[in-house]
This record gives sequence, C-alpha cells and structure tokens, in this order.
Amino acid sequence: MNRREFLGVLAGGAATTAIPFDRCKGEVPPGRDTTKRPNIVFLLTDDQRWDTMGCMGNAIIRTPNMDDVARDGVLFKNAFVTTSICCTSRASIFNGQYARRHGIWDFKTDFSESAFSQTYPALLRQAGYRIGFIGKYGVGRNLPAEKFDFWHGIAGQPKYEHKDEDGNYKHLTQIMAEQSIEFLSGCTKEQPFCLSVSFKAPHVQDKDPRQFIYDPAYENLYKADGIPRPKTAEPSYFESFPEFFRKDNEGRRRWEIRFSTPEKYQESVKGYYRLITGVDVVIGRIRDELKRLGLDDNTVIMLTGDNGFYLGEHGLAGKWYPHEESIRVPLVVFDPRAPKKRRGISIDEMVLNVDIAPTILELAGVKVPEQMQGRSLVGLLRGEKPAWRTDFFYEHLFEHPRIPKSEAVRTQRWKYIRYIEQKPVYPVRNSNGVYEELYDLKDDPQETTNLAKNKKYRNTLEGLRKRCDELCELCKGV
Repeated sequence: MNRREFLGVLAGGAATTAIPFDRCKGEVPPGRDTTKRPNIVFLLTDDQRWDTMGCMGNAIIRTPNMDDVARDGVLFKNAFVTTSICCTSRASIFNGQYARRHGIWDFKTDFSESAFSQTYPALLRQAGYRIGFIGKYGVGRNLPAEKFDFWHGIAGQPKYEHKDEDGNYKHLTQIMAEQSIEFLSGCTKEQPFCLSVSFKAPHVQDKDPRQFIYDPAYENLYKADGIPRPKTAEPSYFESFPEFFRKDNEGRRRWEIRFSTPEKYQESVKGYYRLITGVDVVIGRIRDELKRLGLDDNTVIMLTGDNGFYLGEHGLAGKWYPHEESIRVPLVVFDPRAPKKRRGISIDEMVLNVDIAPTILELAGVKVPEQMQGRSLVGLLRGEKPAWRTDFFYEHLFEHPRIPKSEAVRTQRWKYIRYIEQKPVYPVRNSNGVYEELYDLKDDPQETTNLAKNKKYRNTLEGLRKRCDELCELCKGV
C-alpha cells in the first residue's frame, strides 16, 4: 500500500488530507550550498518496537510515511536503547549518556542546570538554532519551557482524549500534529531550527481499562487482520523463569490485562498498531508542510523510539527487561542533501539511543561535548566505514518492587542477561543466586533457549560476565 492509497483508506478521518508530493531522489543539485546548517525534525515515539514498520518487514501494519522516510533515507536495522524505560531513555537521548553517568533512574529527577546546558536542544539554541519541543517531556517533574523558543511540552503521562474549544473530540496525536505545523509556520530559511516531537503513542493509557486509546478515525484499520501470536507467548516460556521473577512481576500483571486471552491479544495489538498508524499520518503532514514552506530540501528527519515493548513474548507486557522486544527500536534518518547513492539503504551496525544527541549536533556543525558517551552516526550516514562497536551494555536499575533490576551485554551474536538483586551478589564462583540468561541470537533470535547452564557454553558465559563488568565500569565514566 503506497501513501496515496493509504490516505484513501483513511478518507474522512481526522487529519488525513495531506497532499502527496514527489520526494527529491536525485543528486545534490549544482550550486546548492551543502555547507548550510540543516534544519532538524526529531520524532520520538513511546514504546514503539523495531518491527512495527512496513520497512522492517511487518506485512500487517500500515506505516507508509515511515516507510517513505526509510526509502528516501537510511534505515538502521539494529538500533537499541541502553535502558528500557521512558524517563531514563529520554534523558540518554537528550544528553548522549548512559544512565550510570547521568543518574536519572526515576520519573521525579530533573536535569540540573549544568546538565541541561549540555543537552542537544540547549547546545543548538546556543549555536543560533530556533528550538521547539512538543509532547511528552519525560524527564523529571519540572518543565524547562523557558529554555525553548517554542514549547508545548507535557509533564508526566499525558491523556489521549481531549476536546477543542467547541467541544469536539481531539486525539492527542492530532493535537501534536497541529502544534508541529504551528511551529513550522513560524520558521524561516534564514534561521535553522530543530523541532523535537515527542509522541505519547503508542504507549498505553495507564489505569484506563481500554489501555490502547487510538483515534476513532482509525477504528476500521486492522479489523480484518489476524495478528499471529509469538512463539514465546506459550505458558512454558514464562514458567521457565525462576520463582523470584515470576512472583508478583509487573510485566506479568500487565500481560494479564492485555494479552491473557486470544481476544485480548488481538484487541491490544490492533490498538497498538492503530496508535502507530496515527503517528505515521502526522509524519506525512509534517513532510507536506515542509514542502509547502520550501524547507524540505534542507531539513533532516529522524525517527526513533524511546524503548521497545513486549507484545506477549515470554509471557510479559511492558518493557524493562533486556530481551530484544524490550530494547530494540526503530531508527530512520532522511537527509535531503545526501546524494542518490546514499538513499534507500540499510545499515546493520549496532546503534544506540545515546548516539542520537551526538548525531544531531554533528549534523548541525556543533561541537559534541566530551562527556557524551554515544557516537555520532554521521559517518555511517555518509557511507564511511569507521571502526564500530561490536557490543553494548544494558542497565535497568529503576526502583520498583515488581521489576527485578538487570544488566546485560548484547553482542552481534550473543545476549547475556543477569538479574542483580539476588543474594549472594555477583561475582561468585558459579554465580549461585544470580539468575542469568544466555542466548545465541544467530541460531535463536527469539531467545527461546537459555544456555546459561549448558556446560558447552561455559567459556562464552564467563567471557560475557567479564565483559559486562568492564562495560559497566566504562559507562560510569569519571
């Protein structure tokens, strides 16, 4: 389904009348000033996992605009977060640091003044950019509205359902589209801008029994589709976890609400997909507005998610734990200034949420602070072959009585996970009392078989334990 056909399907729905236009596919035209600082639109979804775009092989979900961005630009097929929870991941996106460096593990901790001054929005503003923020802020309780030129940020978990001044229904995603158009209408070609749009979708509405509250305009989408249940949704996979993990687990509690029956599973996943489709429509509107304003040929578009999301895998809902469904996210980047040979390509290198801030800064020609621990992706976007990471460290130390804390190492082939609160704590000779998981992602990409107790893989296990310690220390910084 192409974009024109998709808009036809949604005809009559809210905010779906964007006019299709031809995307620039050619080489950089002669005479264009490629040194001009680009505009940047950074789009962040909430709880969108990596495999929920058509361009990532999902044959059911309708994401024609996300797919267009990937087709026009670069698709990163192996993008991950270093901590899978909103507050911490968003802090890492802002400042390019692991949680053990920036120290934001909860929903109440704000950036300090000095820490915020080293985030990508603050640094861009110092460099002369007009900066705007729309949507779920996600870091701390105090909103830094005065530090932006345009602010429609929201504290906490915003609600999806609203009404306009005439009492008509408005979904939050549609409101954010209108705010994005408002920001763009105030931009000029003389001053570069960076707009960060931080969607709530497709996050559930916590404590609301409907959970996935999508725009009614998309109610008929996916009705005829049957969503296959994942293999690891079978009861045996959750039952294979040790007692400490199974007992009163928050992920299992939420699984009961969303996925515990075939009917709930279909309803929840389709609602999740409809929320993503709603975001996709907004992306199309933003691109059309950039074209209308003549800003499209110098505006980089980036789309990623703040963390993944279990759709019943391993008998879980939510995120938090280091399985692929929880930590792997979409990432697409479109730079209209790139030559034709750098369009419509995919990149296999492992990239992280901590890489976003350095990438945005380098694109804008702003020096990347030394304390940022991520790496700019600009070289990869240009087709260069820099020496790149072959593994990364995952950490989740959020304080919650029903979410066991974890650490992990993810390599190109292996996944090592340890839950770190059992006694005696690691390290001990045989790791007694610390529950570990080891997966061969090459032969077992769904993480169905835990090899941690298999003597055949003892050397691999011990090597990854040591690597986990090393990376942990590196992430702490100085």
